[in-house]
Amino acid sequence: MNQRLPPPESKRVVRDLRDLAALTSTPEGAQRVAWGPVWRKAREWFAQKVRTDLGLTAQRDPAGNVWTTLPGLSNRSVLIGSHLDSVPNGGWLDGCLGVVAGLEVLRRHAAAGTPPVTLHLVDWADEEGARFGRSLCGSAAATGALAPKRELAHLVDRHGVRLPDALAENGVELGSMLDARAFLKSQDGRAYLELHIEQGPVLESMKRPTGVVLGTVGVERHTLRFEGQASHSGATPIPLRRDAFLAAAEFALACRDIGLRYSGDTPRTRVVATCGVVKVEPGIVTAVPGVCEISLDLRALDAKVLARMLSAARRASEDAAKRNGARVSWSRLLGIEPRLFDRRLLDLCARAVREMSGDAPELPSGPLHDASELAAVMPTVMVFAQSSPGISHCKEEDTKVAHLDKSIRAFLRLAELTVDEVASLPATRRRAFRSGAASVEA
Repeated sequence: MNQRLPPPESKRVVRDLRDLAALTSTPEGAQRVAWGPVWRKAREWFAQKVRTDLGLTAQRDPAGNVWTTLPGLSNRSVLIGSHLDSVPNGGWLDGCLGVVAGLEVLRRHAAAGTPPVTLHLVDWADEEGARFGRSLCGSAAATGALAPKRELAHLVDRHGVRLPDALAENGVELGSMLDARAFLKSQDGRAYLELHIEQGPVLESMKRPTGVVLGTVGVERHTLRFEGQASHSGATPIPLRRDAFLAAAEFALACRDIGLRYSGDTPRTRVVATCGVVKVEPGIVTAVPGVCEISLDLRALDAKVLARMLSAARRASEDAAKRNGARVSWSRLLGIEPRLFDRRLLDLCARAVREMSGDAPELPSGPLHDASELAAVMPTVMVFAQSSPGISHCKEEDTKVAHLDKSIRAFLRLAELTVDEVASLPATRRRAFRSGAASVEA
């Protein structure tokens, strides 16, 4: 059954996004930090939109994810999701674009009558991890990839508030969060769709408003500890020093070269290597550093390439330590495999994007998203809207309205195509629901 849907248009979505920004932002940017009062205000605003526009009542699962359901002729369903929470001083589009565009999907299908399949819109709880450091919290709980007692029970924010207490303030019990798995499984989801801003400069450099996301990259994240010998900076000749910081600095430069060496010429084959945190001891101006800790974050869409990058980085760390009279040890913080999106949904996504913008460039997502978790349990795909000037997690984050228009209309078209695809599947044909894998941070 194909519904006679109204033409896809973006004006109402952009207007809603502007209203949400005005309600939940300061001059420094968005303040919808998860589990806090401004985030709750955003959710209350959204719940009112759902009641007013659709006559529906949202439902919260045991992990704090909020679900809006538009019943269809079949219980098999298409899930649409993203997150309303933001980082402190964040942008007006990150996360909330996907939720508000999802509301427009439901409004559009409701206006045409009863959809052939059920539609679920999900506002995932605490995607950012900005307050307590654990990202993808709600989606990971729903897919079974979260270990709440091990990963969350000990977390404290910078004001000394414990995460279990913040959860309780929002009606979520730490020990019950994994019950969200059964809730997700009961929705009979056959596809998951997400619209998000790119958060980087690739589409802008390609002069394309909208892109098809191939998947989320694999991540290897480590802390390295270089140990040399602290000594007086005036009394110790340079050739006799055991400078831990210089070893770490050489390693950082080597990682830049590794990132360049393993990167291909296309967005699909592009990789990154980043050293974002450096801690030096004793940290005084008159001492040669005896200890230096440095972080390493490697990302690639190809698992084999990621493994080769990691091997090269280990060799580089040993070489840098040896040249500077130091020793090095590694501690793994995070390992996640690449999550490639569903081939059939990628084809539908490319069709929708091409119809609205004339081209359908493909690129991976360097950041992780809730779609990273959902891809482990059901067919998943994402649409990216160009970021201008290619940045996010700051008040300067933006996307031109003309580009938002094409991206939103492409997403609405993707939802339409996906609903028709799921409705046409034989009742027995579906990908089995699977438990989630390792926990992750975005």
